[in-house]
Amino acid sequence: MSRPVRRALARTFLGATLAGALAGSLGAPALSAPSGPAVRHAAPQAPASDTDIAAQVAALPGVTSVTEATAPAGYRFFRLTFRQPVDHRHPSRGTFEQRLTLLHKDVARPMVMYTSGYYVSQNPSRSEPTQIVDGNQLSMEYRFFAPSIPERPDWPRQLTIRQAAADQHAIIRAFQRLYRAHWLTTGGSKGGMTATYHRRFYPGDVDGTIPYVAPNDVDNDHDAYNRFLARVGTDPACRAALTAVQRRILGRDRAWFLARTEQEAAATGDTATILGSIDRGMETAVVDLYFTFWQYSPQSACADVPGPGASNEQVWDWTQGVVPLTGYLDLGLRDSRAYYYQAAYQLGWYEAYERPLRGVLRHPGGWGGANFVDASLRPIRFDRRAMPDIDRWVRTRSTQMLYVYGGNDPWSAEAFDCGRRAERRECSVHVVAGGTHGARIAQLPEAERSAVIARIQRWAGLGSTDAAVRATAGDARPVRRAALDRAPDYLRPPGR
Repeated sequence: MSRPVRRALARTFLGATLAGALAGSLGAPALSAPSGPAVRHAAPQAPASDTDIAAQVAALPGVTSVTEATAPAGYRFFRLTFRQPVDHRHPSRGTFEQRLTLLHKDVARPMVMYTSGYYVSQNPSRSEPTQIVDGNQLSMEYRFFAPSIPERPDWPRQLTIRQAAADQHAIIRAFQRLYRAHWLTTGGSKGGMTATYHRRFYPGDVDGTIPYVAPNDVDNDHDAYNRFLARVGTDPACRAALTAVQRRILGRDRAWFLARTEQEAAATGDTATILGSIDRGMETAVVDLYFTFWQYSPQSACADVPGPGASNEQVWDWTQGVVPLTGYLDLGLRDSRAYYYQAAYQLGWYEAYERPLRGVLRHPGGWGGANFVDASLRPIRFDRRAMPDIDRWVRTRSTQMLYVYGGNDPWSAEAFDCGRRAERRECSVHVVAGGTHGARIAQLPEAERSAVIARIQRWAGLGSTDAAVRATAGDARPVRRAALDRAPDYLRPPGR
């Protein structure tokens, strides 16, 4: 670390925190003129020189460390830590260090804040909105994903959607001291949920939010997932082939697949204390094969589903690319236990698609919720108020929200709905026909895509003469850079 950065770190105010639709159906409304509350902006500072931006970032309140890493030409990339209260309602109860990364282009460019809702990648990358506005990107690790976890965690008080929203608010307010142009937030899957929840509690923090494939389990007792899965795609033969593979693994060839799973678990030191047995862990993974196939795979991947003539080894190899049969043993569950805890506490979870597997299930009805967390974290009392509150806000009061879903992604069965007067509030939902959990704006039809891009660029404060606007005029898409624009980090099936 350079001497200026060390000096700036010494001046950092450690521990400081700052207080602080589906529009009627799965169709996109016309994009209209801006409305709703606007975020005030100071005039952007002159771009910081390459020799002092690290020190300026280090001097921001709450930033506790800055480490620079290699970045593609035209950018600088920093790994950061930010001091957060373990409980924003009671800041005196201690702090923890939260990991961030910063892809810096120019303080005069828009800022996009991104989260996957899980861990933060330690490598530079650009989300699709960052590409669209040709801006900076600040990425946040979600609290309770190691190492961004308090030393003595209090799960029910500290791991809530409101505490995480307050984390994001504190970071935004700190970094807006340096990055004074327009701000957007985005994220995919749980990150899209996170972006939505932040805006619910801090609607004036940013100029617009683009959540991707964000589930909305507003009523956890009445799911639409199984009805969706029974009809997903346009190829009944594919659905039948998937079910046949599941029934084969759990039926006549179960002993072989259980022995193979036990062998793999022994080789990696994995155990099954959370679910109780390797047999139950394997069965849970097999139940999830159908949902996860449609979540991540295009319908064209149906050609790769093993047929009745495939060997058991070939079937095993195929499951490794969808849901490994060890994916719901202890290593896989503990890696994501903060998510499973939140699902059982506030977020909700999807129902298991078990009906086609009647007769071969030994452990039915044990899907989701608190079943996937350590016994030490139970019992968990589900908060039935949290998601209805979010859903109501999106439908009635949200502004500058733009949702993207994949038409074949099972999570789209319960998507956000922008409600009435959505156009006035600039809330819209866009669905990629046949799309997966990796649905992108770039996959929308030309006219819809162009309108969406124009709206995002307007939210970012970009005028018609801006290079990013000119680059995406007409049918053009944002210029992609292979070193930065990889697949989103939330596109990872369980156990992979």
